[in-house]
Amino acid sequence: MTTQYNSGHSSSGAFVAFLLALILGAVAMVVFLRHANSGILARVANVITGRTTATFDTSVPTVVQKIQRLSRIETVVYSLDTVIEGSKSSAVLPDLLAGDRILLIVHGQSIAGIDLSKLRSEDVRINGKSIRVTLPPSELFVTSIDNQRTRVYARSTGLLTSPDQNLESETRARAQAQLQKDALSDGILDAARKNARDTVTTLLYGLGFEHVEVM
Repeated sequence: MTTQYNSGHSSSGAFVAFLLALILGAVAMVVFLRHANSGILARVANVITGRTTATFDTSVPTVVQKIQRLSRIETVVYSLDTVIEGSKSSAVLPDLLAGDRILLIVHGQSIAGIDLSKLRSEDVRINGKSIRVTLPPSELFVTSIDNQRTRVYARSTGLLTSPDQNLESETRARAQAQLQKDALSDGILDAARKNARDTVTTLLYGLGFEHVEVM
């Protein structure tokens, strides 16, 4: 009687089976760790990897509060250098005798932005990690004349009169109004809104949202 032993083939098959099981187990572990993002599975994954769970607060009040902390964001500064004329005339005498004329070289600026403290809860819509925010209207915060860089270029008066002390201040006020009008006509409010949208969008992505729409 002859007895045959196949121990080499059996050992090889067992090793291959063990190796295949090990690979499948590793793949299953990787898939588990990547997809265990919530609930008890996430806690198990955190224990295995030692990672901490990142908090993501999607409540509307919390998001509104974080945006409101930006307060008034000044996103556009519109600067202008121009020459403004001011004059006064007599109702009776010609300007050569009773006129008063001034030319000012004026430098001023308008600042626009959005007051995010006016953001309301109803302006924010959240669905999971998607958010839509409707910003308050953009505003022209201030228009001012830089007195250090504004100066009298020329001044002339009639032969029979002296310079009117109020003419320069009145001309400066008119220059300020003109600067504001020019800033508005050049689209300062649209530019302010665009820049504010970019700022808030960056903030929201930083909070963990994956789809952000700011209007």
